[in-house]
Amino acid sequence: MKVQVVYFARYRELLGRDGEPLEGAFTTLDDVRQALVAKGGQYELLAEQNLMCARNQDLCKLGELVEEGDEVAFFPPVTGG
Repeated sequence: MKVQVVYFARYRELLGRDGEPLEGAFTTLDDVRQALVAKGGQYELLAEQNLMCARNQDLCKLGELVEEGDEVAFFPPVTGG
């Protein structure tokens, strides 16, 4: 399965990219996240417990199912003030 991963805010800055295509055997957004974390290096920041995610521009949980061609986005939690 192939998905398009998009990074926002601090993740985009630390990874040095807006996004990237990713291929693998994914069922959920957490599977996508774990595949990225397994790459090591800066990708390990995606192991944060409180990161936020979206599938096809809709906020969701890491347990959300993914399908071929989905856009998967990861971003750090947003805090207000």
